[in-house]
Amino acid sequence: MFLEIVTPEAILFSSEVDSVTVPGVEGEFQMLNNHAPIVSVLEKGTIKVHVHSQDHLSFDDLHGKIEKLPADDKVLTLKVNSGTVEMKDNKVIILAD
Repeated sequence: MFLEIVTPEAILFSSEVDSVTVPGVEGEFQMLNNHAPIVSVLEKGTIKVHVHSQDHLSFDDLHGKIEKLPADDKVLTLKVNSGTVEMKDNKVIILAD
């Protein structure tokens, strides 16, 4: 599935991923390939992105808010204060603050 994480400043992440876990208002939930369509509000917490490999990703100053998880090199994390997530047709768009 394709994931795009957008903030008011820039597009922080745009790539194919294996799964994404987000902090929903009623608890953390995960979306996998072919997940049912969903729109949800996010609360303060951590977005966890599971990628197959990091070879195609760049971590420059613009993407500095996204961190690699030390325990698992296939997991990227991003702390958010709030936001919205939409999943439809294997595309996830996160509007994060």
